[in-house]
Amino acid sequence: MRYFIELSYNGQKYHGWQKQPNAVSIQETIEKALTLLLGDEILVVGCGRTDTGVHASQFFLHFDTDNKIDNKELLFKLNAFLPNDIAIDKILLVSNDSHARFSAIYRSYEYRIHLGKNPFLFDTTWQLQNKNIDIVKMNIAAKVLYEYENFKCFSRSKTDVKTYNCTITEAKWEKDGKLIIFYITANRFLRNMVRAIVGTLLEVGQGKMSIEDFRNIIESKDRTRAGVSVKAKGLFLTKVSYPKSIVKE
Repeated sequence: MRYFIELSYNGQKYHGWQKQPNAVSIQETIEKALTLLLGDEILVVGCGRTDTGVHASQFFLHFDTDNKIDNKELLFKLNAFLPNDIAIDKILLVSNDSHARFSAIYRSYEYRIHLGKNPFLFDTTWQLQNKNIDIVKMNIAAKVLYEYENFKCFSRSKTDVKTYNCTITEAKWEKDGKLIIFYITANRFLRNMVRAIVGTLLEVGQGKMSIEDFRNIIESKDRTRAGVSVKAKGLFLTKVSYPKSIVKE
């Protein structure tokens, strides 16, 4: 039987989602908890791979087991067993061919910037001091993303992918007091893509780059021409969508 787990986490203390030697990851932490609670070795597959320090307000994983599971009981035990920076929200029985990564229809991210110093948001925003940022200009540049599919210029170098094509359906900035948030939705994302897009759009917003420059960077497919990748701690995976038909109960 295959189960999906919906969860959220603060990534500050973890070296990303993916299990790796000599570093604590979200994946390893959850696998250890499930293995202990279910009495069998459990391996989990995530809906994506968040980097060190990145957060998720919605994340999905799947795992297989021959054991009959009481969903509510396991949810309670997992939340009691896991550290406070990982929360289990739902456990769902799904069809055996459902896949946390490959069955996803689209994903949404937010990047959160706080203008000024705030000790209560230090771990979950990138805090910029004395920066004049033109939100209107950044939103005009963000709309340029809708015109393209190949985003190699925003991808981490030496990434092993078959295609750099992504379909972006939302890309916009909003301001709420001292907080500015970038919202982006696509069918898939390349490694480091959101942080590189944000870093490049900020150069537009700070007058260091024109909107035409932004367009030329996308067309160049050259990562060295785009802006720097912004800090991981401001990035949140916020939504992952699946076909309703995968849930069996």
